[in-house]
Amino acid sequence: MSSKGNMQQQTYPAEKARQGQIILRTPLRRMIFLAGLVGMVVLAALWFVFGR
Repeated sequence: MSSKGNMQQQTYPAEKARQGQIILRTPLRRMIFLAGLVGMVVLAALWFVFGR
């Protein structure tokens, strides 16, 4: 049995602790990703213009 005092804490370098990368390998995935970004900008613009 191990007590809490004996537990060692592991440390990870920043390179290993980072989250994954966005990999858009196919043209369809790129288009979907870009359409989502453009859609958010369009919605924000519409909300700014008509939301008042």
